Amino acid sequence: MELLLNRIRALRASSLARNAGWMMVGQSLNLILQAGYFILLARLLGVEEYGIFAGAFAFVAIATPYSSLGSGLLFVRYVSLSAGNFAACWGNILLTTIGVGSLITVLLCFIAPHLLNPASASLILLVALGECIFRQLIICISQVFQAFEQLRMTAAITLLTSFLRLMAVLVLASFLHQATAWQWAVSSLIVTVLAAAAASGIVVMRYGRPQLDSRIILSRLTEGFGFSLAGSTQSAYNDIDKALLSHYGMNIANGLYTMAYRVVDIATIPITALDTAALPRYFRQSQKGVKSVVDISVRLARRAALLGIIMSGSLFLTAPLIPRIVGIGFTGSVAALRWLCLIPAFRGIHQLTGSAITGMGFQRYRTMAQFGASALNLLLNLWLIPRYGWLGAAWASLVTDGGLGAANWCILQNLHRKIL
Repeated sequence: MELLLNRIRALRASSLARNAGWMMVGQSLNLILQAGYFILLARLLGVEEYGIFAGAFAFVAIATPYSSLGSGLLFVRYVSLSAGNFAACWGNILLTTIGVGSLITVLLCFIAPHLLNPASASLILLVALGECIFRQLIICISQVFQAFEQLRMTAAITLLTSFLRLMAVLVLASFLHQATAWQWAVSSLIVTVLAAAAASGIVVMRYGRPQLDSRIILSRLTEGFGFSLAGSTQSAYNDIDKALLSHYGMNIANGLYTMAYRVVDIATIPITALDTAALPRYFRQSQKGVKSVVDISVRLARRAALLGIIMSGSLFLTAPLIPRIVGIGFTGSVAALRWLCLIPAFRGIHQLTGSAITGMGFQRYRTMAQFGASALNLLLNLWLIPRYGWLGAAWASLVTDGGLGAANWCILQNLHRKIL
């Protein structure tokens, strides 16, 4: 009993466990807010208007990872090593996100009429301003608090936009029986600007003003671009299957598969929280040598993999609850979830080892692995989905996440041997 009490005290004293807990709570609440927001928004807009907005949003989302040029992760990397880098790195976030985000917005507005339908193209300016500049600024600010291991604030900043968007939907719904995509685009932009302004003010009050220095952007351009590329490839291998199911007109299959995939995402929240909390430590441990980073990353990856295995078993056993919770129409999601249930175990390995590679300063290797995973996922889905529908998508996801876990593990071990 005394041993158990000591273990509990040690866990409470651990900032890593505390920070991971804050992130898990924040991401769980954020998921609930986003679910409420999307359900209410779909009802408010109706099928056609929601489709118009979704077309514009998806088009903009392709470019958003490049708006900040990885300045948020650069902040985590360099401020975790020395708090004296704060002012310059904070200035880097503002200058890069506003400048590059504005440039991308202009480019998207120029390209959209040639690729989208006129109704969706007419929303690009509003959606791009909100997502490429202000939403990306909010994400970077959450990483500011991550660098200082203030994960409670990181979780709060992450929740802010989702909460304000949910409130905007409720306000529109209280005045309008049905809204247009344009009305929602305006409302979404307003709440995103407000959230970005509030978050920026909190950073200035707590830590100080920014220092603008364009030389920092130029000297870290390659590294920051690697972070952005990694973010875009991660989005690709997570979502290309759903896009292709829709492309092939398999709408019912896509609904069943997406529901199962969302449950997997929920089960992965504890692993993502641990990963978020661990990244600043990887950066600091890199100053003590590569072996120190490898040791802690292997230990955390094993824990995350064990947690993922527990989650996988739980998903397999509880899958039949889906139609009881969301409706009998989603009965097919039971089989989909049982195929996808191994993904949390795979993510436990590739997320923690991938962050260790980033923390050691070898982001380019992680980016190459993710780019390879995206290409593999695309090819597998193009081959399997036309033949097997959502089952082919599930097989492609399992191969992709499992292969990425193996690739990151091999990269980490090879870096350890090469440097030592």
